[in-house]
Amino acid sequence: MIPTFRWFGPEDPIPLAHIRQIPGVRGVVSALYDVPVGDSWSRERLGTLKARIEDAGLRFAVVESIPVHEDIKLGRPTRDRMIDNYCASVRAMGELGVPILCYNFMPVFDWTRTDLAWRLPDGSTALAYDDRAVASIDLSRGTAELPGWAARYGAAELGALLAAYREVDAERLWDNLAHFLERVVPVALEAGVRLAIHPDDPPWPIFGLPRIITDATALARLVALVDSPANGVTFCTGSLGARPENDLPGMIRSLGATGRIHFAHCRNIRVTGERRFHETAHPSACGSVDLLDVLRALRDVGFAGPMRPDHGRMIWGEQGRPGYGLYDRALGVMYLQGLWEAIVRSET
Repeated sequence: MIPTFRWFGPEDPIPLAHIRQIPGVRGVVSALYDVPVGDSWSRERLGTLKARIEDAGLRFAVVESIPVHEDIKLGRPTRDRMIDNYCASVRAMGELGVPILCYNFMPVFDWTRTDLAWRLPDGSTALAYDDRAVASIDLSRGTAELPGWAARYGAAELGALLAAYREVDAERLWDNLAHFLERVVPVALEAGVRLAIHPDDPPWPIFGLPRIITDATALARLVALVDSPANGVTFCTGSLGARPENDLPGMIRSLGATGRIHFAHCRNIRVTGERRFHETAHPSACGSVDLLDVLRALRDVGFAGPMRPDHGRMIWGEQGRPGYGLYDRALGVMYLQGLWEAIVRSET
């Protein structure tokens, strides 16, 4: 297991020097956040980011992420041009030796929460989701007031996208994902890059849009779409753990048998009702995910890739990007390393 930490580039209020001081963390997960979706990433821009990370004594371990343009997800005639640009970005990663690309295939909305500062009993705040609150959100004004979504769509643009998706059900979305992977996976394999799809977050349909990367059956179908070691998964315990029926250790052992877990997001959530949860501190006792069992399963299948703490609480008066403060994520990655060390040492 390689401990890593997400960094949002030079505009991130958390400097690389602070990440460098977290014991055991030597890998950085980052991206080019100002490139328009659908454009290719230049080797020069990506190389500058890599050099900045390396100058801080760290390694550029994962790109998270190169967004997939909606034309690709919708299957529009322009998709192949967008896929060509995506392939060019993957080649740039390979030329620079950045080995893993985390991406997602969620229509319109990326990870979504209904509260970015849910107050926990200890006074800290965390991200939370309640499907009932989603049902009451008015999208006629666009996404400006939607918590948890970084991109911004105006009312007309969002309305047009939602109308286009009325023709795309779950099976059509699977077809469009297959088309994407059939063209990108061979390029990734040649470039030495492993693709790692992130599960949908939350793992069920929202706003009437299909979400397909949600459970064990979906992950098995995903890796079978293009049977290649370059086609794999980011195993996110928080996303998949929001569905209580998901057996996380069992899913790891199934996927791990084929070597398709390329990256791990380890965080905890507490399920509080039907399609309702809030995020917590990382320790197993704090939430609904038994991270000891998860890490033991990862160890059992020989996982040796990058792992990062995912969303953290805001604690100790820290102000910053919701879910991505320094303090709680640093505590989280130390907890994960402690569990991993205990598992490894128990084997001897």
